[in-house]
Amino acid sequence: MMSRLPPLNPLRAFEATARRGSVSAAARELNVTHGAISHQIRALEESLNTPLFERGGKRLKLTSEGALLLPAVTQAFGGIAAATAQMKRPTTSGELKITCVPALLSFWIIPRLNRFTEQYPGIRLNLVAANDPADVHAPDVDVCILYGDGNWPDCWTRLWSHLRLFPIASPTLLNSRPLRSVRDLSDHVILHGDDGREWHTWLSAADAVDLARGQQHSMSDARLSTEAALHGQGVALGDTITASSLIAKGELVVPFDLSVPANDAFYVACRHEVRAAPIAKVFIDWLFASLEGDALPEPQTSARTLIRTRGRSAEDYKPVSAPAQRRTNSVQKRKSRL
Repeated sequence: MMSRLPPLNPLRAFEATARRGSVSAAARELNVTHGAISHQIRALEESLNTPLFERGGKRLKLTSEGALLLPAVTQAFGGIAAATAQMKRPTTSGELKITCVPALLSFWIIPRLNRFTEQYPGIRLNLVAANDPADVHAPDVDVCILYGDGNWPDCWTRLWSHLRLFPIASPTLLNSRPLRSVRDLSDHVILHGDDGREWHTWLSAADAVDLARGQQHSMSDARLSTEAALHGQGVALGDTITASSLIAKGELVVPFDLSVPANDAFYVACRHEVRAAPIAKVFIDWLFASLEGDALPEPQTSARTLIRTRGRSAEDYKPVSAPAQRRTNSVQKRKSRL
């Protein structure tokens, strides 16, 4: 049968006093009075029927019995503190299955994946390219990053980012077949990443719904239409999130100074019980922190814009910056000399 242990509070007073070397210092650490510490030590000595400190002198000195007790008490309190900290620490290890809009996964999350891995080396991500709200309730899926209206019942949902849409193309394509005005789109292959509604929205804002259409290709998602644009296969619609880094690196250019709000937005969604899990929380927090920390400037147009703005709301248009306009003028001058 286990021997009866001394009371906890006197042991705390003893350990703090022995470690700090004085009753006053121990009292300050434990936020109690000098008298309370003295009383606890006397109670412990009476319980053990032996003195633990040699009285006298400016600094307390342990007796042989006190020196024998101190390491065991220190180790015990250290173990309790470590176990308590472990209990409070989020569980940041294990596997997390994430479904994500394909374009966002390819062009935004994967380029930043090393940052998450370095911060949370114990978490193994299972990434799936998908944009199906039904995945939120799939038992094997933890977190979904969706493009939609955010109106999904019986789940936790938070807006991640709004976005704006604008045409994008490869510089190689535009060098061989320039886009000097919206009407020149008739001579290009139009690449759709949806059923055609987004291009219709942009052309409406450009007063060009009646534009004669040439060749068109439809693809299952914006990742494929963006990849086709990267390969010079035509002109696609990009957005301020997934296309920004490609534009910044010069792999894609923005031929027109007009962007329109997307009909939908990016959302993070999951089941309520998953949201409460620490491993899911750290990933979701990382998503939002990364978006805030990596805010990119609005993409700049790379060519002169000849778009009528009749009847358009001012906030729907993004002005060309002075540096961008100077580059445009320079391009036009070079072309005039050819």
